[in-house]
Amino acid sequence: MAPKLRFANVAQSDFFATVRQRVDAYFTTQHLSRHANGAMWRKTIILLLSFVTLYLLVLVGPFSLWIRLGLAMLLGACCAFIGFNICHDAIHGAFSANKRVNHAFSLLFHLVGANPYVWSLTHNLVHHTYTNIVGHDEDLEVAPGLLRLSAEDPVRPWHRYQHWYAFPLYGLASLSWVFRKDYVKFFQRTIGQYAPPAHPRREYWNLFGYKALYYLLFLLVPYLVLSLKWWQLVVGFLALHLVMGLVLGLVFQLAHVVEGTAFPVPDEQGDVQEAWAVHQLRTTANFAPQSQLASWLCGGLNRQIEHHLFPRVCHIHYPALARIVRQTAQEFGLPYLENASFGGALRSHYRVLYQFGRPA
Repeated sequence: MAPKLRFANVAQSDFFATVRQRVDAYFTTQHLSRHANGAMWRKTIILLLSFVTLYLLVLVGPFSLWIRLGLAMLLGACCAFIGFNICHDAIHGAFSANKRVNHAFSLLFHLVGANPYVWSLTHNLVHHTYTNIVGHDEDLEVAPGLLRLSAEDPVRPWHRYQHWYAFPLYGLASLSWVFRKDYVKFFQRTIGQYAPPAHPRREYWNLFGYKALYYLLFLLVPYLVLSLKWWQLVVGFLALHLVMGLVLGLVFQLAHVVEGTAFPVPDEQGDVQEAWAVHQLRTTANFAPQSQLASWLCGGLNRQIEHHLFPRVCHIHYPALARIVRQTAQEFGLPYLENASFGGALRSHYRVLYQFGRPA
């Protein structure tokens, strides 16, 4: 077992205290809540109505199989956007000041095939604390052995081609959630180097009960209602998840595995020399920050820096926070990494995959 990590803050940086004070002052002076506003509630209603509409059109719409296939792919994208915008904020406690509202919206994660309790462990606790630290950040284990996303991982002969096959692999991400990852992480003794406490008994029921509900809604019901052949059902289900997985995989990878992001290595005592907030700046990048479409669809995750520093603030406020964080980082001489467009971030990620696929 590796030693427990500690952010030593050797330089005694006051960056986070300063930026947090300024963000607090912004919400106070503007008389704003940190949680969802009217625009966020409208987006929530639009996404949920889109989900229900697409699901029903697939089941009962007077369409050919090819059109149903296209609708299933749109439904996959919609599931990803619901995960980004609604569930992600709710599980972080950022959607509402009311814990019951957050809990209710976090349950929607089950309808996109993932378990919110497991996500809170792997993402909220582990990824947000140990970002880009090999052996600790589970988000770097996209496809262990198949992808090399850090210089700390050993180079394998097939990695020289990973810049080509990585993107199809990302498409399998949500399938892994539905059938494998949640079960594996739930019963692992450690997640990275984090040993979670004993799971509450209700979470065992939630894991298996909601998975069964998902299989019912997305496998059994379509099979019975549409009278599909088994292979037609499999094709539609795979199409939904390949789109959903690709959207999920790209958004998360473009935030942490692009040119300029660091992959810090703790010392033998388990110390990371910098403060936690400075570590977040060095390991995280924004993409397409000026794109209103990217912000709307990605739930603000194109402004990943602001999200990592203030995960309990609803993403609808990230554009205002970005100005404060960028200015403060500049004052402290710290990096503020951005790719101006989605395409630019995609090309940067491709180059990183290419570089990590070869020996140093």
